Amino acid sequence: MGFFAFLILGLIAGAIAKAILPGRQGGGIFITLLLGVVGAILGGWIGGALFGRGLNEFFSLSTWLLAIGGAIIVLLVYGMITKRSARKS
Repeated sequence: MGFFAFLILGLIAGAIAKAILPGRQGGGIFITLLLGVVGAILGGWIGGALFGRGLNEFFSLSTWLLAIGGAIIVLLVYGMITKRSARKS
């Protein structure tokens, strides 16, 4: 999968993860892209380590599920970090 396909995958996976998670998450489109790409990398790593599947093809269902799952994990961690720092301020 090419670089731009990976960016598109990350952006869409981040947007889907934001739509799935309840509540309001901060950040705009750039944060969504960044967290989605990080989530896609995390999902691909977890998929490779646990299931022997990585992010191989753009139109593969397993690629999308791994990317969205990774983006959800990253958004949950991001939400915990930003809420903690907001309370301290």
